[in-house]
Amino acid sequence: MGLFETLRFRVLPYWKTYILVLLPLILLPLPVIGQGKEARAGYVIIIMALYWMTEALPLAVTSLLPVVLFPLLGIMSTGKVCTAYMKETNMMFIGGLMVALTIEHCNLHKRIALRVLLLVGASPRWLMLGFMLTTMFLSMWISNTATTAMMVPIVEAVVQELFKDGDEEMKRDPNVRMVPDGMSTCSSNNTLEIDLDSSEGVSQNLEAVSIDSIADVGKSCQELTSPTDQSDGLCVNMRKCFLLSVAYSANIGGTGTSIGSGTNLVLKGVFKELYGSAPGLNFASWMAFNVPGMLINTFLAWIWLQCLFLGFKRTSADANAQAAVVKKLIRTKYEELGPMTFHELATLVLFILCVALWFFRDPQFITGWAEFVPAVEVDDATAVMTIVLLLFIIPAKPKFWNCHTGERNEGPSPALLEWKLVQDRLPWGIVLLLGGGFALSDASKASGLSSWLGDQLAVLSFLPPFAIMLIICIMTAAITEVASNTATANVLLPILAEMAVTIKVNPLFLMLPATVTCSYAFMLPVATPPNAIVFAAGKMNPVDMVKAGLLMNIVCVVVICLLMASFGSFIFGFDEFPDWALPQVKNATMTTLSQFSNCTSP
Repeated sequence: MGLFETLRFRVLPYWKTYILVLLPLILLPLPVIGQGKEARAGYVIIIMALYWMTEALPLAVTSLLPVVLFPLLGIMSTGKVCTAYMKETNMMFIGGLMVALTIEHCNLHKRIALRVLLLVGASPRWLMLGFMLTTMFLSMWISNTATTAMMVPIVEAVVQELFKDGDEEMKRDPNVRMVPDGMSTCSSNNTLEIDLDSSEGVSQNLEAVSIDSIADVGKSCQELTSPTDQSDGLCVNMRKCFLLSVAYSANIGGTGTSIGSGTNLVLKGVFKELYGSAPGLNFASWMAFNVPGMLINTFLAWIWLQCLFLGFKRTSADANAQAAVVKKLIRTKYEELGPMTFHELATLVLFILCVALWFFRDPQFITGWAEFVPAVEVDDATAVMTIVLLLFIIPAKPKFWNCHTGERNEGPSPALLEWKLVQDRLPWGIVLLLGGGFALSDASKASGLSSWLGDQLAVLSFLPPFAIMLIICIMTAAITEVASNTATANVLLPILAEMAVTIKVNPLFLMLPATVTCSYAFMLPVATPPNAIVFAAGKMNPVDMVKAGLLMNIVCVVVICLLMASFGSFIFGFDEFPDWALPQVKNATMTTLSQFSNCTSP
């Protein structure tokens, strides 16, 4: 057996095992020779970063390594490490996911999506804008994966309607399937039929697997469609265009709020751990800065995808007829949802109340409601958990509502949200991933590793702050294409915080754009779960994603950097080094001087 065959059959199938076993042994000289907490902490962080990138272990399992390694290496006690896994940010994340699960459970998100599509029009370019706006808005509040899984069947049904013969379209049963039958010009004889209503089941499946391996998401999405006949180039291009628009807007929409993605919550947690209740970063200021950038990037993505796939030709009479048929389809699907139920209405009211509590807790331009409790600090987790408790208390089908609608309800009504749904659908792995990141941040600070890395990076201080920020965003965009977004933020943000203090710029000037850039992963199917979903659903060529995603990566990085240098200064005050960052430098200096004095005193 030759070398190539040996590598192929005996080495490559077990490459994760080799990384899992050999990596700690190869890096072992680092803590042995280093002989300091900084070296030992760096040893753990490098191992976890490479495990996260290669997924030698599931992401959530790798996140548990600090509980084992930090106490055994003398970096932090077990109790202090464990507290990192259930901080206020983690509680806010869990509460936000529960609210999102309620929205999905009552199909409120589907009602919103179909309603928006009815409003924007039914021509291809306006339909694409409708898909993007809907996906963007929903991704601000619920999982990007769930949003994309819900939108894909709707996109597929619309594409099939656009490429059906006009006469046949008007006769077709409105219960349209996601995969076309033999009459479609973009079909195959061997298809797997999935109704629009199946998106909820697809969402559950994807939520379950996206924690352990992003690659598993793409593998599971193979079930969405079977290979399509690509003889009709226009149909194929339109499907690619629509599906990519959904993935892009899901990734971009996650940057709009501080709960939109795990990376945003990593920044919130790390920032609070390092700087306490420092002014500047809260739910209101996050939205004030990031929503304009989100809208700009979504609009530019809409223009770019039209240039790449659709062109800007005028609408023909046939196209108008097809648009009318598609609009009829969407209206039929919307009417099938029936009138708004009490479950949907109550969920909508509580969702709006939750956003209002987050926004007005500490808006800084007016007195926030949290200031009426001066004795203690009230944070966002308290607000969302208040709403969660109401979700578990309020019945989904109260008797007074059933009497009004004429329905008969025997026995007690279930609540708006039930624990079994939370137990089955909540991505507990991401909670561990966030906790592992916070443990890394705490260990970096406790061991002095962050300060050491910040000092080493001070050599970049000769560059303008804008150039440093641009370099960091480009590097982050490249890393996040092949590594978990949340894991990337966990590793980078503590380092950037120390680097900002070293070069005397506002830490948010480096940390915020790096966090947002973690969501700008458009080139590879494995970069994000939305990318994997549309890649598998559309049976795309990886070259298609790279060709479309490369420019989007560049555009989004440029936009966020320009906004930080202009609009960001107005929102966060980047003109001068903030006072709330100074105590961190002073405390570190005083600790070092105290240790030196103790060592030299007789």
